[in-house]
Amino acid sequence: MLRDMLIRENAVKRGDFTLTSGKKSQYYADIKDACTKSEIMREIIKEIKKIQTPEVVGGVELGAVPIVVALAYDLKIPYLIIRKESNHGMKKLLVGHAEDKPVVTLIEDVVTTGGSLLKAVKLLRENHCTVKEAITVIDREEGGKELLRENGVELKSLLKIKDIF
Repeated sequence: MLRDMLIRENAVKRGDFTLTSGKKSQYYADIKDACTKSEIMREIIKEIKKIQTPEVVGGVELGAVPIVVALAYDLKIPYLIIRKESNHGMKKLLVGHAEDKPVVTLIEDVVTTGGSLLKAVKLLRENHCTVKEAITVIDREEGGKELLRENGVELKSLLKIKDIF
């Protein structure tokens, strides 16, 4: 169902793109835009809950934040937001209550190399959180799962890119 919704929404676009990792790609999975449709967000939350019912969720800005907030609201649990930069406001990279030392399930919209998630894992661990699992909407299957596994984190995906094409 989620796969069909994303295809219908044209959430995976073909063209020439530069990804966050710096890699060039012939396609782009635009989950951020797709999540602005409430029926797609509801389906993503439903699919995540089939995999796991986390106690605390966290995600890197921007792509993961709407999913993290929606999931936390649905489950009535706390959440953490990991900023990419800390150059304004309180100048914190971690927003939320990490001092509670929670077990955090990281959420991501799309994983390619896993670099962004690994930075988030390291930041959370530096703040005394435990991170053993991450869930992504789409795994591009370009090394992210392996990188995270090497660092003690299991990546679970709602879809793999091969499911879309």
